[in-house]
Amino acid sequence: MKYILVTGGVISGVGRGIVASSIGTILKSCGLRVTAIKIDPYINIDAGTFSPEHGEVFVLNDGGEVDLDLGNYERFLDINLYRDNNITTGKIFQHVINKERHGDYLGTTVQVIPHITDAVQEWVMQQAVVPVDGNKEEPQICVIELGGTIGDIEGMPYVEAFRQFQFKAKKENFCNIHVSLVPQPSTTGEQKTKPTQNSVRALRGLGLFPDLIICRSRTPIDMALKEKISMFCHVKPEQVIGIHDVSSIYRVPVLLEEQGIVKYFKERLDLPCIDAASTLISRWSNLAERYEKLQKSCSIALVGKYTKLRDSYVSVFKALEHSALAINYKLNLMCIDSIDLEQATENEDPVKFHEAWQKLCKADGILVPGGFGIRGTMGKLQAISWARTKKIPFLGVCLGMQLAVIEYARNCLNWKDADSTEFDPNTPIPLVIDMPEYSLGNVGGSMRLGVRRTIFKTENSILKKLYGDATFVEERHRHRYEVNPNLTNQFENSDLHFVAQDVEGERMEIMELSNHPYFVGVQFHPEFSSRPMKPSPPYLGLLLAATGNLNSYVQQGHKLPSRDNYSDASDDSMSGPKVAELERN
Repeated sequence: MKYILVTGGVISGVGRGIVASSIGTILKSCGLRVTAIKIDPYINIDAGTFSPEHGEVFVLNDGGEVDLDLGNYERFLDINLYRDNNITTGKIFQHVINKERHGDYLGTTVQVIPHITDAVQEWVMQQAVVPVDGNKEEPQICVIELGGTIGDIEGMPYVEAFRQFQFKAKKENFCNIHVSLVPQPSTTGEQKTKPTQNSVRALRGLGLFPDLIICRSRTPIDMALKEKISMFCHVKPEQVIGIHDVSSIYRVPVLLEEQGIVKYFKERLDLPCIDAASTLISRWSNLAERYEKLQKSCSIALVGKYTKLRDSYVSVFKALEHSALAINYKLNLMCIDSIDLEQATENEDPVKFHEAWQKLCKADGILVPGGFGIRGTMGKLQAISWARTKKIPFLGVCLGMQLAVIEYARNCLNWKDADSTEFDPNTPIPLVIDMPEYSLGNVGGSMRLGVRRTIFKTENSILKKLYGDATFVEERHRHRYEVNPNLTNQFENSDLHFVAQDVEGERMEIMELSNHPYFVGVQFHPEFSSRPMKPSPPYLGLLLAATGNLNSYVQQGHKLPSRDNYSDASDDSMSGPKVAELERN
């Protein structure tokens, strides 16, 4: 087993996750089996209780609620990770304390060194060999991302653990990559290396010696700067890699590969890989080219209440982007705070109110993602009503589906009091209810989580067609509330149909509205399974409908739109994934 540890310096958010994902992608393109582990130094057991303002909670197949960087790993590497691929201080301490209570340390004072550091090393070694790509073969390389910034007190036990681990694994099996920021003050325009020097000095002082220094910068760094960093950080110039701001993250693996990282890894870790990256990197390069050259755009309005931080909906953004790329359109994403659509905002800030509605009116499609709590609910309901009555393609995910059912019941079935028990526990018409077996007790890990099977109940379903006429699909869930199964029969003679349910036939999983171009709600979160070259069918359907291509796509056997929208028509890479391939994978 080869281990690649990715650390970060100077600031948080420097791009370790994308770098780690890109390195894994490059190594996988060389025919190697790759897995990934993310270490988060916070004391939380998992990310499940985080507020969305901290970033998205990514859900894995096994129901693990983890850091959003694991989503990057899965999307880049096209693998399925497990909850234990995300290590937190809370998990490590809980593990050690449980062993202490069990009596495993009798006669010993339990300390950070060696007990916590040993537990970290054991966890990494055990999880690194777990198959993640479906072929049940053990990975050959484990890319480990250490969260936080070098020098943070929370990360010290992990740095010490890997200082010890490098000797246990042996030099030829362990490599450290340090990602640092090279700032460029606008006053002088000169790139500064001092922060990187200090960060590497701190890392070396703690016993870890970087094999590669990856410099994040606004503009490309030149050879003179690489030589300066090389001299002060005790590495060769070729061990200094530059990654400047690029138009899309699809360009990052290409940048790394162009700077000889494959050759370096092959020599440093004695890897049994080919000399050059395979067609996988070529496909990433073509993907980046297409992203930059697309001409036509499609406007999608995302109506949520965590729109101030992009990372709150990162998987949703990526799923929309994957689908837009597949049909050769550039995504124009308009984020609308649902509160700004409400009447109260018009009274308090009419400019903000009218700007929000102006965005909504311009949208080719509308998406209402998942969420929790009553705040902003009225604005979401108004956006859903607008999509339904104006025949604008619509996709509701999780809470978005539940609100779509409530909106229809209130305005089409005249159930004015229909509501969710999440918002009004005493509502006379509890159209959305909490699931008894997932009732609120301990908040962490108490929802319906992970992959579940959804079975189509009718042939007359647009999502069934988008999923390749599958009889069932398996998607990831994260919810505590559901559409009340005791009231669904009241919709039988209406235009709203529940076309798919869970295996037991009790839970409503997919809702569709007839006599509408595309009005779909799903209880699951299909964005978690979307990949750059395998877009999620519900999101693909939204983009196809928003661009007027849905009917032709379905009628012509899942043939994607022509590439006359792409300025380089000679590039035939990634003509688009067939939905049948989506199902097989």
